[in-house]
Amino acid sequence: MPTSTPEIFGQSPTGLAVIVFAAFLGGIVRGFSGFGTALIFLPISTPFLGPFGALIGLTIMDIFGPLPNLRRAWRAVDRGDLVRLAAGCALLLPVGLWVLTRVEPEVFRYAVSFLALFMLAVLILGLRYHGRVGRAMVAGIGGAAGFLGGVAGLPGPAVILFYMSRPLPVEVIRATILLFLFVFDFLILGFLTGMGRVTWPAVALGLVLSVPNLLGNWLGGWLFRPEYERLYRAAAYLAIAVAALSGLPLWG
Repeated sequence: MPTSTPEIFGQSPTGLAVIVFAAFLGGIVRGFSGFGTALIFLPISTPFLGPFGALIGLTIMDIFGPLPNLRRAWRAVDRGDLVRLAAGCALLLPVGLWVLTRVEPEVFRYAVSFLALFMLAVLILGLRYHGRVGRAMVAGIGGAAGFLGGVAGLPGPAVILFYMSRPLPVEVIRATILLFLFVFDFLILGFLTGMGRVTWPAVALGLVLSVPNLLGNWLGGWLFRPEYERLYRAAAYLAIAVAALSGLPLWG
C-alpha cells in the first residue's frame, strides 16, 4: 500500500529542510555583513509557508538573534530617533498588513523579491541620500519601513539605506538599525496576533528556526575577518540575489 510522506509543522521533510536552510543561511549572511536575514529567508520560505507563515516564522526567530548585542546598542543609539522611527512604523505597519490581506500570495512573493533586488542594487551602486534630515523625515522613514514591513515583510531597506547615508558614527548607525528591527518584531507580532494570524504551530516553527538562525549568526561572525570585508559582502550580495530570484513565482 502507498504511504503518504509524513509532515512536520505542515511541511514535508524536503520543505522543512529548505526552510531550516533558509534560516541558517540568513543567519550566516547577517553574521558577517550585519544585515540580510529577511532578504534571504522570505524569498525562500514564502513558497512553502505562505506570506503570513513566513512573516511569523521570521519574526519569532529574529527576536533571539540580536539579544546578545542589545545592551551595547542601547548605549550607542539616538533614543529620540529610535522613538520617532518606532512611532512612524506603528502608524503605517497596520496599513501595510491590511494591503497584504487584499493581495494574492504571488503578489507578496514578487514584492519581496523585487524589494530585495532593489536593495541589493542600491547597496552595490553605493547610492546615498545627502539632503537635510529633520525629525519629521526620521518619522517618515519609520512609516515607510512600517508599510514595507507590513506589505512585504521587509522593514529594513528604508532604514538601512537612510542611516547608511548619514554622517553618523558607525556604532550609532548599527545600533539604530538593530534596535529598530528589534522593536519592529514586537510591533508586527502584536498586530498579527490582533488579526488572528498567529497560531501555535507557527510560533513553534519560529522557535525551532531560531536555533539554526542563531548558529548561522555565530558562524558568520566567527568567519568574519575585517581584512576580507569586500569578499564577505560580495558573498552576501550573491546570496541575496540568488534567494530573491529563487523566490519569484516564475519558477512555480
